[in-house]
Amino acid sequence: MPEGQVVHKTKTLCTVESLQADFKALGIEKGMVLLVHSSLSAMGWVCGGAVAVIIALQEVLGETGTLVMPAHSTDLSDPSQWQNPPVPESWWQTIRETMPAYDPDLTPTRSMGKIAETFRKQNDVLRSAHPLHSFCAKGPQASYIIDNHSLAYGMGENSPLARIYDLQGFVLLLGVKHSSNTSIHLAEYRADFPTKRVVTEGAPISETGSRIWGTFENIDVDDSDFDHIGADFLHSDAGELVQRGKVGIANCQRMPQRAVVDFAVDWLAKNRV
Repeated sequence: MPEGQVVHKTKTLCTVESLQADFKALGIEKGMVLLVHSSLSAMGWVCGGAVAVIIALQEVLGETGTLVMPAHSTDLSDPSQWQNPPVPESWWQTIRETMPAYDPDLTPTRSMGKIAETFRKQNDVLRSAHPLHSFCAKGPQASYIIDNHSLAYGMGENSPLARIYDLQGFVLLLGVKHSSNTSIHLAEYRADFPTKRVVTEGAPISETGSRIWGTFENIDVDDSDFDHIGADFLHSDAGELVQRGKVGIANCQRMPQRAVVDFAVDWLAKNRV
């Protein structure tokens, strides 16, 4: 959204201090493991932009808390699957042969928003090794969450999402809907439903110092029903665990990750055909 439109819709600007108050009102506390999906423009005009949001989150979480954000780089995927935009088939092999390998320090995020991209570049932030579905983290649990992210089944049991589940972490949807809630992908891996299938994906990776086009198996994930899952979750008994509120003018939800993942496993088994 153009900045002028953001300013126009903002009645009271956000500052680091006001953001901290909003985060605390949502139940974010020191020592939490918190996975954040975000839209900066949804919050209204923020004095300091993405940097202010990150500072506020880290202040509220404190030194004992761990902040996590998605750092996906899906533009490194196989060009035969690209739809937004597609590229000519005659380009596909050249892309596979020449696209630079994933580099955790250099490769930017894609469609993750300004907050996640800014967080990725902060000192002492760790980023996982997956070329498509990496996550970034900072805090005492960062290494546990980020290390050993497997190439195959990259949002499954050997992923940061599963480690957040182990740690009983929380999810914050900051101005975004459940369609951005990557934790529901973990539920896709765990659930049984008739249309579940394994696909082969590819990406440029570094292996023993050389750039190669690597291929690996994954579940064919689909977020088209995630908003439906989120709505049903809110209306379930587990939905009582969701804390809703505003950060700036953004509608937000803070929830235990385990609750939404476990609900989604059951929902997918019953509803996805």
